[in-house]
Amino acid sequence: MLLRIVSILFPLFAITAVGFLVGRRMRPDLSQANKLNMDVFVPALVFGALANKSFHITEYLPLLGATVVAVVGSGLAGWGVARIIGVAPRTFAPPMMFNNCGNLGLPLAVLAFGEQALAPAVVMFMVSNLLHFTFGAWLLDHNIKLLSVWRVPSVIATLSGLTVGIAGIEVWPPAMLAIRMLGDISIPLMLFALGVRISESRIPAIRLGVIGAVARPAIGLALSAVLVMLVPLPERERALLLVFGALPPAVLNYMFAERYNQEPEKVASMVLLGNLMAVIFLPLALAIGL
Repeated sequence: MLLRIVSILFPLFAITAVGFLVGRRMRPDLSQANKLNMDVFVPALVFGALANKSFHITEYLPLLGATVVAVVGSGLAGWGVARIIGVAPRTFAPPMMFNNCGNLGLPLAVLAFGEQALAPAVVMFMVSNLLHFTFGAWLLDHNIKLLSVWRVPSVIATLSGLTVGIAGIEVWPPAMLAIRMLGDISIPLMLFALGVRISESRIPAIRLGVIGAVARPAIGLALSAVLVMLVPLPERERALLLVFGALPPAVLNYMFAERYNQEPEKVASMVLLGNLMAVIFLPLALAIGL
């Protein structure tokens, strides 16, 4: 079991480590690459998974509902923890709610549970992404126009993929192959960019960073453990939900905090330390889920 967990996690941490070393030595500017990833490659990955003729969203409704509860429940628990430790809830709660289900979650799902796990993993990513760009943004700025979320490429890809899948439309195979090839770029690029981001970051709020890094997977795993007992899910989806719960805070939390001026230094500390401590919590989640 230990060897299997190591073999699953090694590619993720190896590519991230390469990104870290390249970031330290070469200090590359990945701003355009990250933009391309979020605007082109990730939407292609999402569309390719959802527009598959074998994908039926109705099969994943229990998982979809469980993911919503996991995200919102983590936010409520994070709000309570923030009150206890004397931190602004709008600083602490979003990193508890929105985890790294893109950079780490998608590749981890495929490596741990095979290509068939990509579709349910994309469903979970879809839920988290939609909530982050709507409810998450509203938490930080109550004046935000939520209609702007429909301009986000990954949201457009989600709706387009769902429409094609539900309508039973078969995309021309060569076109689908091209879309999937574009999507295949996204996962290693996300991991590499995560390593570069870690190499560039500093930890200005160590105490809060450690609290957030531990609280995110602890809250998530506890909620996921309850949900897998209450919600009837297939074995693979139960394991995916447990892994989802253990994921660290998403890097996007820092970008949102910076955009809305919500103590970005503190959020950066939680994100950075959370992703570093994933080496502890992800093996634990895999040991429980496998």
